[in-house]
Amino acid sequence: MAIDLLSIARTGVMASQSQLGVTSNNIANANTEGYNRQTATQATLQSQRLGDNFYGTGTYVSDVKRVYNEFAARELRIGQTSMSAAETAYSKLSGLDELYAQVGSMVPNSINDFFASINSVADLPTDLGIRSGSLSAAEQMAISINQMQSQLDNQIKQTNNQIESVTTRINEISKELANINLELMKSQGDNNEILDKQDALILELSEYAQVNVIPLDTGAKSIMLGGSVMLVSGEVAMSMGVSAGDPFPNEPKITASISDKTLNVDPSKLGGQLGALFDYRDDTLIPASNELGQLALGVADTFNEMQSRGIDLNGNVGSNIFRDINDPLMASGRAGSYSTNTSSAALSVNIDDVGALSGSSYELSYTTAGGYSLKDNQTGEVSSLTLSGTDLTSSAGFTINVANGPIANGDKFEIRPTAGAAAGLTMIMTDPKGIAAAGPTLTPATTNSGNTTISLNSMDSSATGFPGTATGSSITFAIDTAANTYQAFDSAGTSLGTGVITNNNINAFGMDFDITINGTAVNPETFTFDLAFAEGNNSNAVEMAKLSDVKLMNNGTGTLTSVFENTKLDIGSQTKAAEVRVDSATAIYQQAYDRVQSESGVNLDEEAANLLRFQQSYQAAARIMSTAQTIFDTLLSSVR
Repeated sequence: MAIDLLSIARTGVMASQSQLGVTSNNIANANTEGYNRQTATQATLQSQRLGDNFYGTGTYVSDVKRVYNEFAARELRIGQTSMSAAETAYSKLSGLDELYAQVGSMVPNSINDFFASINSVADLPTDLGIRSGSLSAAEQMAISINQMQSQLDNQIKQTNNQIESVTTRINEISKELANINLELMKSQGDNNEILDKQDALILELSEYAQVNVIPLDTGAKSIMLGGSVMLVSGEVAMSMGVSAGDPFPNEPKITASISDKTLNVDPSKLGGQLGALFDYRDDTLIPASNELGQLALGVADTFNEMQSRGIDLNGNVGSNIFRDINDPLMASGRAGSYSTNTSSAALSVNIDDVGALSGSSYELSYTTAGGYSLKDNQTGEVSSLTLSGTDLTSSAGFTINVANGPIANGDKFEIRPTAGAAAGLTMIMTDPKGIAAAGPTLTPATTNSGNTTISLNSMDSSATGFPGTATGSSITFAIDTAANTYQAFDSAGTSLGTGVITNNNINAFGMDFDITINGTAVNPETFTFDLAFAEGNNSNAVEMAKLSDVKLMNNGTGTLTSVFENTKLDIGSQTKAAEVRVDSATAIYQQAYDRVQSESGVNLDEEAANLLRFQQSYQAAARIMSTAQTIFDTLLSSVR
C-alpha cells in the first residue's frame, strides 16, 4: 500500500501543480487584451481491484480549456461593428460641422459683404473707389466659395485615404487568420493561445466591417464580410482593394479579389468603419459639395443676369462679373458615364434655370422599351425625357446634351448639374466702370389700359440690330397679347421687325432683348425702354442690392445665403443624430463586453482563492508522500 500511496501522492502533486500553473497563467494575463480565462479539468485515474474492493489510484488533469462562449463573442462582434460605425460617423461629421462653423462662416459673410458693397455703389454710382471696393468684395466672395470647396475636396481625399488604409489592414488580418487556420488544422484547434489570437483578430476585423464567423470541423474558421464577401476560407485569404470610382474616378470603390477574379463590393452592406466612411463620403460630403456648387451657380447667374439688365459707367450694357455658369471651367464633372455602358455616348450638361436646381444628383438611364428616364437620387422621383435632336431637356433646370450618340439600351449615367461650379467660380471683371449700376427706364404709353405690365430680364448689346445706349436711343414694343405678337421700333419710330410672344415671354429677334409679360391687354399696348445713359442713374444697382432677401433658389423657396445655411443646418442635424447613435451603440457594446468578461475574463479575487485552494491541495498531496515514506521506513525497520 505504501507504494500505492506514493503513486497517488505523486498524481495529486502533479495535478495540483498543473492547477497552480493554469491559475498563475490566468493571473499573469489578467490585463492581456483578448485573453480568455483557462480552466484545468481534473479527473480520477482508473481504480484497481484488490481483493473484493476497488481502490482509487489518484488523479490527473484531463484537459486545459478556454472559457469561451461563442454566442457572447458573436454579440460582442456585432456590438463592436455598430459602435465603430457610430464613432467613425460622429468623428467625421463633428469635424465637418466644425469646419462649417469656422471656415464656412466666411461664405455667407462674404456674400453679405458683397451685397453691402452693391448698396454703396447704389448710393454713389459714379464713385470709382466704391466700385473698386465692390469688385474686391466680389472677388473675395468667389475666393471664399473656392476655399470652402477646397476644404470639402480635402475631406473627400482624406476619407478615400482612410478607406484605402482600412482595406490594407483588412488584408493583413485576412492573411494572419489564414495562417492561424493552417496552424489550427495541424493541432486540431487545441492551442489556446492561437485561438485567443484568432478571436482578437476577428474582433479587430469587426471594427472595420460586419463579420460572420463559420467554424470548421478542422478547428479553423472561415470569415465573411458584410454577409456577402468570403474574406477567409480555411487557409485561403481573399484580398480587398480599392479601384477608380464608377462613374467618377475620384470616388474609389471597394473590390475583393481571389486568384484572377475581382468583384465589386457593395459598401452599404459592410457596416463598421468602412461602411461609415462610404456613407460619409457619398451621403454627406458629395451632397454638400453639390449644394455649394448650387450656391456658386446662383451667385454667378444672379449677378451676371442683373448686369445684362443694366448699363455700366461707359454707357454700355453690363457684361458678366463672374465666369459664365456654362463655361467649361464651371461645368467640370457634371456628367459621368458608367463603365458598363456599351455605347460611346458622351454627355454634357447645360444649366437653363438656376432657380430650378436643387443641388441633387440624378441617374439617367435608357432602355429601348422605356426610353429615357431621369431619377432624382435624393427624392427618388422619376421623370421621362424626350430626345430632341441631341438634347434632353428636364424640368429640373438643366439640359443634357448627348454627343457621339445614340445611347445604347441599358446604358446609365450619373448627372450632377451643380458639380464643379464652386471650384470654377471666379470674378472676370477688371474694370470698376463695368458695374451696371444704371438701368433703362420703362415707360408705358398713356393710352395703355393698365392691365398689362412688362419686365426686362436681360439684353445683349452684342446682338445684331441692338439700338445702342447713346443719348436719345430707345426701343419701343407694341404688344398684342390677343394675337401673341409684338412689333419693335427704334427711337426714330422705324420698325425693327415683328415676333411671336411665347409663354408670356418676348425674346426679341436677333437682339436678345428678353422680356416677361404679366396680365392680358384688351387692346395692343405700347412700352418704351429708354436706353440713354445717365451718370446718376442707380436703378439697377438698387435692384441688385434687393436680391439679398429675394428667394431666388430652390424654385423660389430660398435665398442665396439660405442654400449654404441649409447645408450647414443639415450637417449639424446629422452630427447630433450621430452623437446619439454613439451613446446607444456604446451602451450596447458595453453590455456585450461585460457579458464576455463575466464568462471569459479573469477575476483576480476568484483566481486568488483558487491559488490558495490549489496550494493547500499541493501541500496535502506532498504530506501524503511524506506519510508514505514514513510507513515505508517503518516496514524496513521491522525486518532488520
